[in-house]
Amino acid sequence: MFTQYFYPILLLIIANVFMTFAWYGHLKLQDMGFLTNNTPLYIVVLISWGLALIEYFFQVPANRMGFVGNGGVYSLMQLKIIQEVITLVVFVLFTTLLFKGESLHWNHFVAFGLLIAAVYFCFLK
Repeated sequence: MFTQYFYPILLLIIANVFMTFAWYGHLKLQDMGFLTNNTPLYIVVLISWGLALIEYFFQVPANRMGFVGNGGVYSLMQLKIIQEVITLVVFVLFTTLLFKGESLHWNHFVAFGLLIAAVYFCFLK
């Protein structure tokens, strides 16, 4: 029973780590010198697509096994809200740990609180 709840969330977390790197990792690679401002955009896009493909190998199974219509425990709305919260948590960790000068402010915490409220209301019967 525990795995029905936990496994889809674990897969969503892994998927979102890859997706965050697909969307924003090239900026860190540029900062580290692996890519430059002169790196052709199509190269950056291909790198991002490769990471996004890996993300799909986790995201799609998470949604399939988590969806109540496939024997899971979550509705589509619940899966989407969970995924959005995970996306923002992963993004905040990624940004604050890897990018200097990015920090959290009071309004970010208020926004996170509202997201937690969204999860709560989404799970109400």
